[in-house]
Amino acid sequence: MIAVYLKRSLSLLPLILLAGWSPAALADLPGIPAFTMTPGEEQGVEEYSVTLQILALMTALTFLPAMLMMMTSFTRIIVVFAILRQALGLQATPSNQILLGLALFLSIFIMKPVLEEANRVGLQPYMSEEITSLEAVERASMPFRQFMLGQTRESDLGLFMRIADEQYDSPQDVSFWVLLPAFVTSELKTAFQIGFILFIPFLIIDMVVASVLMAMGMMMLSPIIISLPFKIMLFVLVDGWALIMGTLAASYGI
Repeated sequence: MIAVYLKRSLSLLPLILLAGWSPAALADLPGIPAFTMTPGEEQGVEEYSVTLQILALMTALTFLPAMLMMMTSFTRIIVVFAILRQALGLQATPSNQILLGLALFLSIFIMKPVLEEANRVGLQPYMSEEITSLEAVERASMPFRQFMLGQTRESDLGLFMRIADEQYDSPQDVSFWVLLPAFVTSELKTAFQIGFILFIPFLIIDMVVASVLMAMGMMMLSPIIISLPFKIMLFVLVDGWALIMGTLAASYGI
């Protein structure tokens, strides 16, 4: 039972690349000897082997963090949080671990409809043995492609199509290797736009505090130190965390 479950789990590992690799090319790879065991003279020698397919899929696990950052809403969220911390003038608060955890779980919340659709059309039929692992990968990758296409600007998509010297009749036909960098570029643009809007009110506070200190002749006193409590107070009074969370979720149509 454990062996069957392990086999099914390993066969779905290509989902982390979302059809970026060619699973069909891996399906017929031969096995290689892993180790041999000699239980006894009467039982003979028994050889255990591991297929190159499993080795390739296990190697693909190393790409999982990159896929998490590049193919979901994680990039936009973490960039906005970093800009917000810089605008507030807080160097290490909240800490990187807190921001990463917050961005991760907010990404899961935003990606929940996509994950549920991938589970419905790909994973569940496969677990019910209605489709093959290759069909499960192909079906489960479609919700992610639709998500990335919906968040990618046409200008960015056209840029990487020109770089790759490829033309497509419809967005659905766009290659994964063209769609991914276009999606990441669009996410960075949107994150910087949101960050610019966040920066403005805190920049105004810094300018007002600096002008007041200069008028009072306190030029040796750092405006950053004086403005910090005012910026924190403003952020708390307007319920800044709720506004930012709501804005990020709304930017994905949630």
